[in-house]
Amino acid sequence: MTDADKQTFLETARRVISIEQNALGALADSLGQNIGEAVSLLLHAEGRVIVSGMGKSGHIARKIAATFASTGTPAQFVHPAEASHGDLGMVAKGDVALVLSNSGETPELADLIAHTRRFNIPLIGVASRPESTLITQSDVALILPQAEEACGTGVVPTTTTTMTLALGDALAVALMEHRRFTPENFRAFHPGGKLGAQLTLVQDLMHTGAKVPLIAENTAMPAALNEISDKGFGVVGITNANGALTGIITDGDLRRKMDGILQQTTDQVMTADPMTIAPGAMAEEAVGIMNQRQITCLFVVDAEQGGKPVGLLHIHDCLRAGLG
Repeated sequence: MTDADKQTFLETARRVISIEQNALGALADSLGQNIGEAVSLLLHAEGRVIVSGMGKSGHIARKIAATFASTGTPAQFVHPAEASHGDLGMVAKGDVALVLSNSGETPELADLIAHTRRFNIPLIGVASRPESTLITQSDVALILPQAEEACGTGVVPTTTTTMTLALGDALAVALMEHRRFTPENFRAFHPGGKLGAQLTLVQDLMHTGAKVPLIAENTAMPAALNEISDKGFGVVGITNANGALTGIITDGDLRRKMDGILQQTTDQVMTADPMTIAPGAMAEEAVGIMNQRQITCLFVVDAEQGGKPVGLLHIHDCLRAGLG
């Protein structure tokens, strides 16, 4: 491959992206009150959002349905051809149908469109031809602006599918914002993968109960050493009479205060007011604290319980979960 070939490919890539970028701008400019009507229909659906499309529009429909489902809007993809062979039973009263077709005349959509009309199921149509069957039959019509396909021949769905995908994202984000959908909500629908790891809470990873190394103030240091050794975290938390965490003793404290340590008590050796974290905090935040402070664990303290330690989070727990 020559340098000239590489330059040609670069120019093609830039041309394609530029064409699609311009089309997205045209789409944004073309949006009107219909987008608000569509969001309202989706927001008030008693059942699910049924997303459908054929061919490349079908691939986009699957992605839109997945985005809805992971952001708090129950949704599923229904293949229009399969719908004609029994899957129309998946589309029921209380649902809202979001149907995609560039031309608006895709033959496989006919039975699905008719089904929504027969059973008064709200239909949101997305197409580029206002006079098409899909658009004229829809309760809410979202029209894609006329734009050239990025392929150059005008036959490969490129620009149109990009616009349709962006329109789906716009609907999903509008629904998210109205529902005040949070990262914690997203994690509930998306526990796996890197995103799930980033949204893991401290309370999901921390050690609890008898596994947490704790000992009272004014306890002789030999007992504290036994607790550190038995629990294996290289640290012990020091609690007052009310059970609140007042300090910690680490392996580092032991090395620094070795002389006469066995004759001392825990409150004489401990580091007071240690850095802690709440159980509902993001584990990624805990990793940041541990990295910044160059420590390997954090006691987890619940302010609603008067500052009592409810767990211990170790850096290894976070690494196993895919953080760090």
